[in-house]
Amino acid sequence: MAKINLLPWRAERRKLREREFYMMLGGAAIAAVLAVLLWWWWMGERLDNQDARNAYMKDQIHQLDGKLAEIKELEKTKSKLLARKQIIEQLQASRAQMVHLFDELVKTIPDGVRLNSLKQVGDTLTLEGVAQSNASVATYMRNLDASAFLTHSDLQKTEAKGNDKRNRFEFSLNVKLRKPESDNPQDSGNGSDAASAKAAAPAANAPPAPPKQTAPSPGGTP
Repeated sequence: MAKINLLPWRAERRKLREREFYMMLGGAAIAAVLAVLLWWWWMGERLDNQDARNAYMKDQIHQLDGKLAEIKELEKTKSKLLARKQIIEQLQASRAQMVHLFDELVKTIPDGVRLNSLKQVGDTLTLEGVAQSNASVATYMRNLDASAFLTHSDLQKTEAKGNDKRNRFEFSLNVKLRKPESDNPQDSGNGSDAASAKAAAPAANAPPAPPKQTAPSPGGTP
């Protein structure tokens, strides 16, 4: 016997499909919300990570700024120490130079010339004095140019003053300090050897001393 369904099955089927559609729509909305939350959490983590990296970089930059300031202070201290070292080296070099300078001034000054003042500015000496004649001043300048420690003499003025024949002419001249040719200790050693040989040459060329005569003994035996 055939069964006939007289219930509104199309309406129930439609309701079932609508229910399935809303369920799928709700699931999609929930998935979208979860995706948005996941993306928000992931972006927050990235921002926190970037903030931490920025803070680390700022801390490192701050430390580098401190080190740079310390390096600048060290460079200033180094410059001051180098300047002091240079001054000390100049003083050490000028100690022996002043001794040689005054020795050369004594050796080069001729008869009839007298110095009244001496002034040094850098490597330039200003000599002022009196002389008997201009020829004495010229001789003095030639002696200065021939010196081992002085050179480039330059006459500034020479004037006749008074009637004193010994101090008739007043003069002023500039002269340069000659720089040492070599600071090598071997050269100085060779120079000292040459000076020793030169000093020993007159002794070698000197005539021999006469032989000693022995005084006779009291008994008459020689």
